[in-house]
Amino acid sequence: MDGGIAVGVAAALLVTGLAGQRPASAPDLDALGYALLTVGGLALVARRRAPVAVLTVTALSAVGYQAAGFDVAAVAFLFAVYAAVRAGHRAVTVATSVVVLALLPLAALVSGLHDTGEAFAQARGALEIAWLVAAGAAGEALRQAERRADEAERTREETARRRADEERLHIARELHDALTHQISVIKVQAEVAVHVARRRGEEVPEALLAIQTAGREASRELRATLEALRDDDTAPPRGLGDVPGLVARARGMGLDATLTTDGPRHDLPAAVDRTVYRIVQESLTNVARHADATTVSVRVACRPDAVVIRVDDDGRNTPGTAPAPVPGLGLLGMRERVTALGGRVTAAPRPEGGFTVQAELPVEQTP
Repeated sequence: MDGGIAVGVAAALLVTGLAGQRPASAPDLDALGYALLTVGGLALVARRRAPVAVLTVTALSAVGYQAAGFDVAAVAFLFAVYAAVRAGHRAVTVATSVVVLALLPLAALVSGLHDTGEAFAQARGALEIAWLVAAGAAGEALRQAERRADEAERTREETARRRADEERLHIARELHDALTHQISVIKVQAEVAVHVARRRGEEVPEALLAIQTAGREASRELRATLEALRDDDTAPPRGLGDVPGLVARARGMGLDATLTTDGPRHDLPAAVDRTVYRIVQESLTNVARHADATTVSVRVACRPDAVVIRVDDDGRNTPGTAPAPVPGLGLLGMRERVTALGGRVTAAPRPEGGFTVQAELPVEQTP
């Protein structure tokens, strides 16, 4: 479409130049005038890709063919003004238009186009200003309309995404409440049955013990899932200051958990602070679920340029005696968080047994 407009404007300028009457005092620059008419029109093909350059080319062309004695309106320049304002180059467009309005009368005087009288020249100047204002206003109006349309589209997408997240959260909470109730009933019944059997001195069936253990584990996982779901934008952000609470919670699950913090605490960037919490949280969750461990130690070293987190457990993983663990979604998510902050993370069995997760998060130095 841009190519068709450019060719059409160039053809219209050429036809107008060929049909117009040139003053006798005009310099003999017919070839140059026709070339400038053609160039000024064809330059519009690039008005979307390079609006400022097209504005400059059409302005010079309009002044040039006026000086050569061609009484042709600056139609190509009007198109260029519209395109430049639409692209957001308002200041450059206004400055260029002022220069062109000042040079066009001078070019007309040089070629003798204003020999028809001062009143006609004034009327022509007023008409040129009006057309320039109209072209600029049209470009600005379309720019604002496109901006509002983009904003409305973005707002609509954000609203739809937020509503979908809220609905998923609502469903997850309802599912959690329903499952927690049913599993709690199963767990209580199993515990009562185990307790009664032991008081009677009877042998507790393995299936009943398995039900009791599975009920406890399911309850813990459901509570952890709900806490993760509730940790959204409406909740206060978690960080390094909340790590002691995670360690205390691990103790409540039967682990001998310890926390060691080295180095002075300093203000961490929000993203680093949240990632420290998530790494410790995910590591402790993995220990409780999969490691079959009894002790776990959490060490956080605060250095001026980085924060180092190390979580060790005494679980059943031993190098060379078991296949390497397949990274789950938790480890993958942890690795993605750390990599996004420019850090590094390792997760591997320890030589003496157990598992180690170590992450280093760089902290940007403030001058």
